[in-house]
Amino acid sequence: MSPPHLAGNYAPVPNEMTAQDLSVTGRIPAELSGWYLRNGPNPHDAASSHWFLGDGMVHGVRLERGRAVSYRNRWVRTTTFTDGARGYQSDGTRDLTAGVANTHVVRHAGHTLALVESSYPYELTAELDTIGPYDFDGALRTAMTAHPKTCPRTGELHFFGYDVVQPPFLTYHRADAAGELLLSRPIDVPAATMHHDFALTADHVVFMDLPVVFDLEVAMSGGGMPFRWSDDHQARLGVLRRDDPHGAIAWFPIAPCYVFHSLNAYDEPGRIILHVMRYPDLWRTGSDIIPGATLWRWTIDLTTGAVREDQLDDRFAEFPRIDDRLTGLDSRFGHATVSGDSQPNGGGGALVRYDLHTGGRTTHDFGAGRVPAEAVFAPANENPGGEGYLMTYVYDAASDGSDLVILDATDLAAKPLATVHLPRRVPFGFHGSWLPDH
Repeated sequence: MSPPHLAGNYAPVPNEMTAQDLSVTGRIPAELSGWYLRNGPNPHDAASSHWFLGDGMVHGVRLERGRAVSYRNRWVRTTTFTDGARGYQSDGTRDLTAGVANTHVVRHAGHTLALVESSYPYELTAELDTIGPYDFDGALRTAMTAHPKTCPRTGELHFFGYDVVQPPFLTYHRADAAGELLLSRPIDVPAATMHHDFALTADHVVFMDLPVVFDLEVAMSGGGMPFRWSDDHQARLGVLRRDDPHGAIAWFPIAPCYVFHSLNAYDEPGRIILHVMRYPDLWRTGSDIIPGATLWRWTIDLTTGAVREDQLDDRFAEFPRIDDRLTGLDSRFGHATVSGDSQPNGGGGALVRYDLHTGGRTTHDFGAGRVPAEAVFAPANENPGGEGYLMTYVYDAASDGSDLVILDATDLAAKPLATVHLPRRVPFGFHGSWLPDH
């Protein structure tokens, strides 16, 4: 019997394929021309010790002027995929080309990059074939987070890399809009904690140093993810001014918790507002079970050093997204995905649109047996935060198949604008992007 992370719609698909002229129910908005891409684990040997550790596979749908032109899926051919590389070279140094590149896919400075936090990015062609590892022309000397942030004002790419073997355990990086790596700044943290995401505002960078710590004994045993909860590690937020990137970092203690994903952050006079999907704890005894996360708001008072922590919803949700053109700014709306089987009382999958100004929310329920993945915002025009669409792969248990569903973000409760019927099941995965042609 397969373990849960290799069964049902977690199970990998066995091969790559390309299909043309996909069937559509409804109408695809004519202004959507580009690629919808989503990355996720798909072990090519159909085996992995944890859901997070399978080889990356990118699934893409090409849209042009109201048509669903094609679908294709491709493994990311890292050195781990092609040669079985495991992360360390014969001299004991890290091999940053070794990884699974299975967590996200983004575009910066004309490069499409498949990401995982343990190694270098891998560059892909427009057809999703693998070009090779991407290290910013040799300037990057650490791994790269799967959650970089692009500043909408400057076009700069902000990111970090973390190490679990030796200091510096955390390094902050910044690349300009043309893709040149301009800054690599070590950050002093007391332990090798799992830094999955961070936050960016117009004036600040916020790091989350949280009590999920690298465990060498677990790593040596091969027992899934090599991190465990630590009651001895103080959860805290680190704030760095963007205009003083080599300056001191102010640390703010918070209640114990873990965060895989931030929704967004922005500045107000004397404080920072940060929205996150918060877990009360994570992996105390093993890494097989992930508890439910809920939406919280942290208000960091830069004068007093206090952080106010407010829970905004009690419904379990994950994969939060905004209109990326508002990264670091006051985005009124945010979106998150609800998996029906993650709820205390079960139910169908849904997407939730949060009004972060009023506290209101709108829900699109997909119905029993239909489970959405992360929903990516695709703009309808040049006005950030205005009209747009949410795109998500939806798994249908009754047919054991998947669709690309396009919803009106401003009328989320309405029926889908379009449902693109895919030629194969898309396994549950992680993150993706809408890459418009213009």
